[in-house]
Amino acid sequence: MREAATWTAVAVFLAVAAAHYSELRDFASHALKRDSGRSAAASAARDADTGHPTRVELRADAQGHFNSEIEVNGRPVSAMVDTGATMVAMSYEDAERSGIRLSPQDFTHHVRTANGSARVASVTLDRVRIGDIEVRNVPATVSEPRRLTGTLLGMSFLGRLSRLEMRAGTLILHD
Repeated sequence: MREAATWTAVAVFLAVAAAHYSELRDFASHALKRDSGRSAAASAARDADTGHPTRVELRADAQGHFNSEIEVNGRPVSAMVDTGATMVAMSYEDAERSGIRLSPQDFTHHVRTANGSARVASVTLDRVRIGDIEVRNVPATVSEPRRLTGTLLGMSFLGRLSRLEMRAGTLILHD
């Protein structure tokens, strides 16, 4: 069931990404230029204080997925880290628990998934945190109620980190 939900979410976000390719490309280009200086300065400051940059290590579960508790706008959310997802993808229920209030007219993007067609809303998350790593102003999508189970931590968050690496069943995120 979880694997079907994952593939459904991937299909939803690929469709949204395809529909908004030029916007995402422009955003990524701008974010990488803007954040490269901030990340270097922040890492250098942490290096002087702690001797090493901030990093988070996640062990794969039995199915090979990387699940973690994250915070969205200061509230806890269970998420699966998904480097194949273009955006952070939230279920309506997780978004609501994170203080995001949407109305039916906010769901303006139509997508087709393995479970049929659905609509999603584009949002910007004020803060997303995993461990000691925090990223602000993260583009995301929210599915209609009961269309997606759980949250995917996709590339709109992961792409803002300095590095991702995989070692022997461990995913390492570097701020």
